[in-house]
Amino acid sequence: MDALLVLARPDDDLTAVLAVLEGAAEVRVARTETADELDAALGKGAGAPRTVVVVGGDGTLHAAMAALHRLGLLGETTVGLVPLGTGNDFARGVGLPLDPAEAAHVVLAGATRATDLILDEDGGVVVNSVHAGAGADAAKRGEWWKTHLGIVGYPIGALLTALRPPSLHLSVEVDGTPLSLPHTHVLQVAVGNGPNVGGGTELVPTADPGDGVADVIVSMPKGLWSNLGYARDLLRGRHHERNDVTAARGRTVTVSGAAAGEEFWCSTDGEIEGPHRRRTWRVVPQAYRLIVPDGPRQAQ
Repeated sequence: MDALLVLARPDDDLTAVLAVLEGAAEVRVARTETADELDAALGKGAGAPRTVVVVGGDGTLHAAMAALHRLGLLGETTVGLVPLGTGNDFARGVGLPLDPAEAAHVVLAGATRATDLILDEDGGVVVNSVHAGAGADAAKRGEWWKTHLGIVGYPIGALLTALRPPSLHLSVEVDGTPLSLPHTHVLQVAVGNGPNVGGGTELVPTADPGDGVADVIVSMPKGLWSNLGYARDLLRGRHHERNDVTAARGRTVTVSGAAAGEEFWCSTDGEIEGPHRRRTWRVVPQAYRLIVPDGPRQAQ
């Protein structure tokens, strides 16, 4: 097998992962915290092209993919993922085992899959999903709980947001077709490359990071009881069946504040960004090769 570059944070415990990988391949470990450190580890002077193994959660994967895109190396790099985060949502969506040692075995024996990436107009990447409105609000409100309680922070943030939801009027277009009108109150907009957020909640259940399109949902419940009902159905995985939720699929998605100067925040692969008045995302099909289990995808 080709030499492996393992990317990890400085305090990650790699004992179980390296015990698997070093028995079958030459391994170099780069522990990085900043974008400059990632660029130095991944740059052509470091020996690209290569197989890069990202050890961490969705945020770590996002940072690594952003660096590969920034350096123009996506098309010549095979990416392996060993989940070591809180939510591990992208790993769940592609069927990777959540046990680090088992995921390391997939790196050695799995199959490569051409995988899509989403880019915004500034060149920023979306590996798994981006959402605005209630999803971003829930991420902000659940951040303290996530830090102290782990995965329990996700539903706490969702409940707090359902009780006091953001008030937004957003215009949403998919491939130029409107999904919401400027006067419509929107609770949440989600653009999914992968289906899961918040540690396994299927926000965009039909999203598949290998089908060449993004899956979009626009949620438009009205009033407290409708908001609570939406939160309940979201946790049950049935929100997309509601008559106040609209869905579409496409290559380009634009979200803009409908009122003059109205701003919104986004949660991009779990990282809060903004405020924005307008944002456009486009799918880059088959942007890179991802190592996945060799066989039918298993739900996590």
